[in-house]
Amino acid sequence: MRVVIFDTETTGVAPDAGDRIVEIGCVEMIGFEIGRTWHAYLDPERDVPEEVVRVHGLTRDFLRGKPKFSEVVEDLIAFFGPDPIVAHNAEFDRRFLNAELERLNRIPAPQDRFIDTLAIAKKVMPPGKRLSLDALSKEFRLDRLGFDLSARKGAGGHGALLDAKMLAEIYIGLQGGREQKLFAEDKPRTAEREATAAQITITQRAPRPVPMGPLSTPEERDAHAAFLAQLGKEPLWSKIG
Repeated sequence: MRVVIFDTETTGVAPDAGDRIVEIGCVEMIGFEIGRTWHAYLDPERDVPEEVVRVHGLTRDFLRGKPKFSEVVEDLIAFFGPDPIVAHNAEFDRRFLNAELERLNRIPAPQDRFIDTLAIAKKVMPPGKRLSLDALSKEFRLDRLGFDLSARKGAGGHGALLDAKMLAEIYIGLQGGREQKLFAEDKPRTAEREATAAQITITQRAPRPVPMGPLSTPEERDAHAAFLAQLGKEPLWSKIG
């Protein structure tokens, strides 16, 4: 099954009040395999508040002249294809995506097309666990996969494509991890090995007609006897031998 991991960075939290998308990151996943990515910085055609810049580092000056959403929408929709869209706290990203689509009189994305990893985490993680993207990244130890989790604490540490890549690994972890796939793929091979084992006939060898003699040389036996003599009158080795 193909899904698209989706994340946005924005000018704020209220698309209905005019906040816009400034960055989109997407990662294609087929089964547990991560494939192509899609990424764009967008000109929001408005200011970017300083408190938001501290989160993602995308200033108005940097974004000025970048493509507008209307210029990338066809490529984005093509990348989505007909497949489910995975996002963390998905309603946030869906609202922003739909606000941009509606500005262009495009059909909005329905809620049932989205898979919310936050909702999944609430079901599968122990009660009391923090479920932010950062917290889940630590829970699933994404640092072992090369993600610099400490960098996200600093100014501008968030990014849509980086977050989408991290979310892809978290999504795998929430489903039990890649070992589930390995276990599932091993079942046919196990069944094949069991079938092969059932066909093996065990043949019992007849006893030797003459017992095998010692394999040590006379010199080795003399050296061993000299060693035992150093251990006292009744060494354990002499009782065993």
